[in-house]
This record gives sequence, structure tokens and C-alpha cells, in this order.
Amino acid sequence: MESNHKEKIVISVGGSLVVPNGGIDTGFLIKFNNFIRARLAEKNNRQFFLIVGGGEIARHYRDTGKEVVGHNLSNDDMDWLAIHATRLNAHLVRTIFRDIAHPAIIDDYSFIRKASESVVVGAGWKPGWSTDYDAVLVCEDYGAKTIINLSNISKVYDKDPNKYKDAKPFDDISWKELRKLVGDEWVPGMHAPFDPIAAKKAEELNLKVIVINGNSFEDMEKYFKGEKFVGTVIG
Repeated sequence: MESNHKEKIVISVGGSLVVPNGGIDTGFLIKFNNFIRARLAEKNNRQFFLIVGGGEIARHYRDTGKEVVGHNLSNDDMDWLAIHATRLNAHLVRTIFRDIAHPAIIDDYSFIRKASESVVVGAGWKPGWSTDYDAVLVCEDYGAKTIINLSNISKVYDKDPNKYKDAKPFDDISWKELRKLVGDEWVPGMHAPFDPIAAKKAEELNLKVIVINGNSFEDMEKYFKGEKFVGTVIG
């Protein structure tokens, strides 16, 4: 295990924030860079683990693969395309924090890195789940109990709010309830507030997940200050 006694903060950075529609959101990355550095300046014993998703670029690669190859494209093939997209996005994030970040991106979670830097960046590992699961593995390895899950949604809903006007938001939801919503199976590219495989493991580890809209830096700041924020607490 780690020898340093830093407060470990695990953030699952949804790829939809980094690459919302095939183009990189530079504005988000500028704000995110300033936000993380401000949180580090507040407390010098913090260590951030930033696990970065694939976003729309992953979806473009998967869709193109399916279009060209047809039904012969396996779930593993689709996951690998997305994993490489997460690694490209993670490399960009590591470059932004290069002066304070661990030199290597975590892309293999079968061993624990001895990383003492203020920022450690992770990406996808292997097929069968999303980067949410990798964030859960980081918690297990480094003894963190909470994941801040940033994406383009403000709360967890009982159904897709983009499709259903009567979708009901949750301020709090148990793992049992969430797992009823997301099911038990991972499908590449699925839109779920938290990946089903990750949810199962997070429940086993008794983790808390804080869902916040990653574009609302105001709510993220409120969370760090212990103030009331717009979001959902899972756990």
C-alpha cells in the first residue's frame, strides 16, 4: 500500500466532459485545471486520482467499426476502441497537469503504483466495464472511500430525463436501488449514471459515489466546502 498519508480523492471524469461531441472541450479543461490546482492549494496533503472516460470520440470509433464490419464486431472489439479513446483523453489530462502529475498513466490495474505526486491520471484497462469500474479499483487499492463522478448529468434519475418528462431525480439512492435501475450487464457505450459492474463492486466495498454535473464548478466547489450542492449521493 501507499506509504504517504495524503487524503486521496478519486474523480471519475466522464469522457462526455472532455470530448462532448467529437471535438475537445478546451473551455472545460481550462476550468478543470484551475479547479484541481485550487483544491490542491487549499490543502497540501491532497492527492487526486483522475480516471478519464472516452466520451463521444469513443462512440464515433465504435459506430464506425460497426458500420464497416457489421454484426461481426464483438463487444470486446468495441470496448477496445473505447479503451484507446480513454487513453488518449487521459494522456491529454496528464499533459495538462504534467508539472505535478505522476509520469505514467494507470492503464493496468492489476498492480498498485507507488505514486506520491499530487495528481495521478488513469484510463481504461480491459474490456467488460467502463472507467467507473477502474475508479472503484483505485479506491480499493489506495483505501479511498468516495468517488466523485463527474459527467454531463446533474443527478441520477429513475429513467432517462432526455426521453421522459416525468423522470424523477434522486438526492440520495442506495446501491440496491441503483442496481435495480442499471441492471447487472455491461454493454459497450451504454448510458448509465454508474456502470453496472462498477456498481456491484462499489456496493461490496461500501463506497460512496457523489454524482455532480462536471460543468457546474460551483456545485463541485460546494461539495468540497461541505455545503449543499446539486447532485446525487449513491451509497
